[in-house]
Amino acid sequence: MAIRWTDEATPGTPYWWDALNAPAPDDPLPERCDLLVIGAGYTGLSAAIAAHDCGARVAVVDAGIPGRGASSRNGGMFGAHPRLGWDELRRRFGTQTADGVFAEAHDAFGFARALIADEGIDCDLQQTGRIILAWSAAHFDSQKRLAEEVRAKSTLGVQIVERAALSTEIMTEQYFGGLVLPEHCGLDPAKYHAGLLAAVRRRGIPVAGGARVETLTRSISGFTATTPKGSIKADKALLATNGYTGWPFAWQARRVFALPSYLIATEPLPADLIDRLAPGRRMMVETRARHSYFRISPDGSRILFGGRAAMVDVDMNTAARRLHATMCEVWPELKQTLLSHVWSGNTGYSFTHMPHVGCRDGVHYAIGFSGSGTVMAPYLGAKAAWQAMGDSRGTTAYSETALAPNWLHPGGRPHFLQAANLWYRSYVDWTENRQGRKATR
Repeated sequence: MAIRWTDEATPGTPYWWDALNAPAPDDPLPERCDLLVIGAGYTGLSAAIAAHDCGARVAVVDAGIPGRGASSRNGGMFGAHPRLGWDELRRRFGTQTADGVFAEAHDAFGFARALIADEGIDCDLQQTGRIILAWSAAHFDSQKRLAEEVRAKSTLGVQIVERAALSTEIMTEQYFGGLVLPEHCGLDPAKYHAGLLAAVRRRGIPVAGGARVETLTRSISGFTATTPKGSIKADKALLATNGYTGWPFAWQARRVFALPSYLIATEPLPADLIDRLAPGRRMMVETRARHSYFRISPDGSRILFGGRAAMVDVDMNTAARRLHATMCEVWPELKQTLLSHVWSGNTGYSFTHMPHVGCRDGVHYAIGFSGSGTVMAPYLGAKAAWQAMGDSRGTTAYSETALAPNWLHPGGRPHFLQAANLWYRSYVDWTENRQGRKATR
């Protein structure tokens, strides 16, 4: 079915950018700094704040316009629940690390909320809660086990919603139950980034856009980075590029790959329609392999619907058509709805699906957020900065996870996703919509 667009539609431009009005920073590079932060998204800006407040002279560089990567392209879902179950974490990393990751969920969430409050960031933060919707009965059984693990291993709140009660959360017949994380929030990610950027600028920290690090040379005295804007010497360096990591950071680029995520925004909808479709007004995520995630816009006027329209780059019309079709599986009432936006951004995935904080060849880093960046990126960015400064606050279980390489991905563009995408578009759709669903009904 062809997509119908509003007259003001801007395919390729994120919905969040409509409200941006401040000019992008374009500071000159200083000749020297104590810590050079590479990447001006959530991770890098939080790292810059943490290092500056430890007394360091900090400079931040970004390959493009600061914040125009994933930090202003995501769905604005704000939470820090563990990405993997405790048993899986224990199997991969050991009992102590599994316990630490679960315990730090509360710390990470509190850190990010305090950062917003302390810096006076107006980003439409709303404690909506998040519901993870089970696509099958087997998925719902797994959610019940996860809820028990979260209750036992962390202080995060968690609730189970049986299928019979789902209509209080979402009006659809598609799901078998859900897991609610009531403390989670929604926000405007571009305003969130703008607030972090303002906090950095208030501290007098230079932020240079269009300054891709082309070479980073290490010597006894520290590092020298060359960029199109000139060179800068730094005692220490911190990498904060996540899904946009490339040369000259080959070691990290082999361990984190860019997975595109796509989103659409509907035209403004009647308030009574939104109330009927999503009475719980939560951030909503589903468990099927499409990884659909959706929410009401902060002003309550639209539905924003994201997911894995493809595992590779596709044109915006194709992405919009696929996401619209999936949205209408959830809510058939929206079949005639116009769209105002479609856009994409890179999620930085690790092969373990877990973030990692570490140091390689003297370069500190926090990367591999795997879809949890709104909270984990600023939290772990600060952890990486504290580690670089020798501050004890840098201790984290995420230094005990691992960034494992995979022979399928030697670095650069993740060409293995082409084959994965073919599998995804055929086998996964077939099993979800036919075989798997029939088996669980």
